[in-house]
Amino acid sequence: MTWSLDDEFATPGGMIRWTALGSGEPLVLVHGTPYSSLLWRDLAPALARTRRVYVFDLLGFGQSEQREGQDLTLAAHARNLARLLEHWELSAPSVVAHDIGGAVTLRSMLLEGARFRDLTLFDAVSGGEWERGLFRLILEHAEVFHQLPDYAHEEVVAGHLRHATSLGHRPAVLDAFLAPWRGEAGQAAFYRQYSQIKQEHTADYEHLLGEIDVPTRLIWGAEDRILPPPYARWLHERIPHAELHWIAGAGHVLQEDAPAQLLAQLTSPFA
Repeated sequence: MTWSLDDEFATPGGMIRWTALGSGEPLVLVHGTPYSSLLWRDLAPALARTRRVYVFDLLGFGQSEQREGQDLTLAAHARNLARLLEHWELSAPSVVAHDIGGAVTLRSMLLEGARFRDLTLFDAVSGGEWERGLFRLILEHAEVFHQLPDYAHEEVVAGHLRHATSLGHRPAVLDAFLAPWRGEAGQAAFYRQYSQIKQEHTADYEHLLGEIDVPTRLIWGAEDRILPPPYARWLHERIPHAELHWIAGAGHVLQEDAPAQLLAQLTSPFA
C-alpha cells in the first residue's frame, strides 16, 4: 500500500513528515493513535478536489521520526501542531481531528494560541474520564508490555486495531497500520507513545471548552467501542453550539467503517 509523505519539518523532538494536496481554502487533517496519516489515504485526495489539504504523521508515528527520549505527550503534539501551522503559514485553517488528534487540536487551540476557521472532531479524545482500557493497562504496567515477545506484542496491537472498527480491516490495511510498530524499534515506539498520553493533559483545558467560538461539528460512530457515545454527549454539552451527527453501524474509525458518510459530512456546510 503506497502512501508517501514527501516533506519534512524539524521539531525539537525529531522530524515530522507531511505533505499537501490540492488547492483552495486550507484544511488540516490530524490523526490519532495507533494510526498515522495513512488513515486519510482515500479522504485526503477526495477533499483535495476543492481544498488545499495538509496531512502529517504525529512525531513518533508512521513515517515521522521514532527514537528514545522523545516527548510524545499531548502537550508536545499540540505545540508541534502550532509550529506546523506557522511553518505552513496558515493563519486560520479548517481542522479535522480524530482520536487523540482531537485532544492535540483542542489543546493547540485553547492553550497554544492556534487559530482555526472551523473545527470538526470525530470519535475524538477530548476530556473527561477517557484513560481506560488499553491506555490504563499500559500506564500501569508499561514495563510488562515492553517485555512482551514480538508475536504477543503484534497480537496486542492487531487486537486493538480490530476492536476499533465495526466492519473489520482488510488484511493489507491492517498490515499497513501494524508496520510502524513491528520489530524491536517499533515495539519500543508503540509503548513509548502510549505511556505518555495522559488524561491530565486534557484536564488542563476542559474549563475552556465553552469558550470555543468557531463553527464546530462533532461526528460519532454509534458503535464506537473505544470512545462510546457518552463521550460524544459529554463533549457536546461543553461546546453548546456544536453540531452533533451520528453515523449508524460505524465504530471508532469512521475512515474505514463509513468513508462515504464521513466525506459527506466533511464536505457539507456548517449549520
